[in-house]
Amino acid sequence: MNYDIIVIGSGPGGYVTAIRASQLGFKTAIIEKESLGGICLNWGCIPTKALLKSAHVFKYLQHAEDYGLNKVEDPGFDFSKVIQRSRGVATKMSGGIQFLMKKNKIDVIMGTAQVKPGKKVSVTDAEGKTTEYAASNIIIATGARSRILPNLPQDGKKVIGYRQALSLPEQPKSMIIVGSGAIGVEFADFYHSMGTEVTVVEFMPNILPVEDEEVSKQVEKSLKKAGINIMTNASVESVDTTGEGVKAKVKTAKGEEILQADILLSAVGITANIENIGLEEVGIKTDRGRVLVNEWYETSAPGYYAIGDIIPTQALAHVASAEGITCVEKIKGLHVEPIDYGNIPGCTYCHPEVASVGLTEKQAKEKGYELLVGKFPFSASGKATANGDTDGFVKVIFDKKYGEWLGCHLVGDGVTDMIAEAVVARKLETTGHEILKAIHPHPTLSETIMEATAVAYGEGIHI
Repeated sequence: MNYDIIVIGSGPGGYVTAIRASQLGFKTAIIEKESLGGICLNWGCIPTKALLKSAHVFKYLQHAEDYGLNKVEDPGFDFSKVIQRSRGVATKMSGGIQFLMKKNKIDVIMGTAQVKPGKKVSVTDAEGKTTEYAASNIIIATGARSRILPNLPQDGKKVIGYRQALSLPEQPKSMIIVGSGAIGVEFADFYHSMGTEVTVVEFMPNILPVEDEEVSKQVEKSLKKAGINIMTNASVESVDTTGEGVKAKVKTAKGEEILQADILLSAVGITANIENIGLEEVGIKTDRGRVLVNEWYETSAPGYYAIGDIIPTQALAHVASAEGITCVEKIKGLHVEPIDYGNIPGCTYCHPEVASVGLTEKQAKEKGYELLVGKFPFSASGKATANGDTDGFVKVIFDKKYGEWLGCHLVGDGVTDMIAEAVVARKLETTGHEILKAIHPHPTLSETIMEATAVAYGEGIHI
């Protein structure tokens, strides 16, 4: 069968690409080997947020008296039902993607794909039958999986990746989490909130190492206060799974230490799914485990494109979606601007939440900017105080000379829903003075961005 566009992979990069292609009039097919929605909807972004919501509700029950409510005696939970709810959310979202495919008249081909020369794709289904398809344009969006280190081999039982962490049959009493990026910190928050003793081991000096240093330190302080053990400047050298649980040999500045737990979760990053999909046969170039593309996502082989986690850009769902839309609009011949990778928001859904965009204070200084920096704590926010959650702050960074909004870094309850203001403002080249003079509603959490901006310009009112 011949198509205008074939998309390989149905994650948030792939399915969004297919829908936009269909909207543009392309005859489109999408190939998926497992479940529509890919890792994000089935084993990543969505089910983890469902778990964290259960943990958040459980925390509210434990602190009912703080809100003037009667104490909830011995609030408990059924761990299997918490997991079941999360899986149900994922299943519902995947079903929604099936509806969108039908609505947009996109052919869904289930099976394992391999790209072939001559703009062809062979697909092997579950029964082993192989069918060949052709397209004018082939877009590879095969995503990524949990990275496995030689010293942390995953057996899926005692040493696990994020996928197993989402569907454990029973709650572990103790857990070691290696890596404190978004995945590691979110799971640390969830399991600790449900009563698991959690230790986080991070190789870098700060947890959430890509964030602004003040944000990282605030989150570390909050998680430690909650009771999570955190070890920075530390590395797991080896693991022993021969006993009942797992023993991890951890190297620190003070020497070696042995940690024991029921389970070790490896959250040390991801590996792109580029093996055994025919890249070499077609002549598609890769470097350091990623597919090389130009600004329109064309690979080294004409007619073949790549987006999402398999290319060397930020491995985020919303990035993959934007790349796919840009790719097919360029193929259509529309006027398209390259994506500004300096204006990509990042979010971590632990408690307190973290959201950021643009340069950190350190990065801005290294680039030679003279800065105006403003911070506003949620402890000074009426809405945050009414909510009973004042942990965290808003930090804004502006260029003193022109007022350019260089970076925005938030830590606190609900901040992942606030960061879009900074993203849009930066896209529109809005200055700090304009943010300051844009009236924000009171009382809201969003007004803390205006308040932080006022601090940066020496006009702070409520602090």
